[in-house]
Amino acid sequence: MLLESVNISKNYDGDAILKDVCLRIEHGESVAITGVSGCGKSTLLSILGLLLDPTKGELLFRGERASGFSEDEKAHVRNSHFGFIFQNPQLIGSLSVLDNVLTPAFLGRKNNLQTRAEAILGGLGLKSRLKHLPSQLSIGQKRRVAISRALLLDPVIIFADEPTNDLDSERAARIGDLLFGLPLKGKALVLVTHDPRLMQRASRTVQIHEGILRELSVSAAAMSALEREEY
Repeated sequence: MLLESVNISKNYDGDAILKDVCLRIEHGESVAITGVSGCGKSTLLSILGLLLDPTKGELLFRGERASGFSEDEKAHVRNSHFGFIFQNPQLIGSLSVLDNVLTPAFLGRKNNLQTRAEAILGGLGLKSRLKHLPSQLSIGQKRRVAISRALLLDPVIIFADEPTNDLDSERAARIGDLLFGLPLKGKALVLVTHDPRLMQRASRTVQIHEGILRELSVSAAAMSALEREEY
């Protein structure tokens, strides 16, 4: 088991936005989290990514009680094992595209990653944009820079919050292809989305409704795989 939430709850001003959420995430799995706006999707993603503490419950990372880690330990896990793609790309305006992607390496004091960063950016069609500032990029290009940054340190889990929001269908499909290629390499992908095309591609889809997490029906892709096994 890679990551597990055990009876996770989160309260804001006395109101429970998440109630006893249990979710297991394995290597090579893609999990889509859906639900109406404001239901707690991004809150759950932040808790799973050790960016936010639950009000109660446990979070286990590789069997260890991650919710009991010190702030330094949480920062180490986030930097070394997790990759984050936020709704807002959160690029640093004064840094070039290349330096934005290298930020996790700077924070983790890891050297000799410029060649890898350039290769990732090149693979996402940004080879000619390495020295550009974020203000010189389109929305889609900013998203690809954020994805490149998330992939730099080869994380075991990618957390993506509405990764195709504000993108046209063609660019959204390209981002989807990239993200759903990660589980094929043994990575775990956890994404918050309203996009039915992404939900359909996920190996599992869960929904938050009135604070409660429930499994939705098996995706079309997973159902097809099950049918092949049965016959």
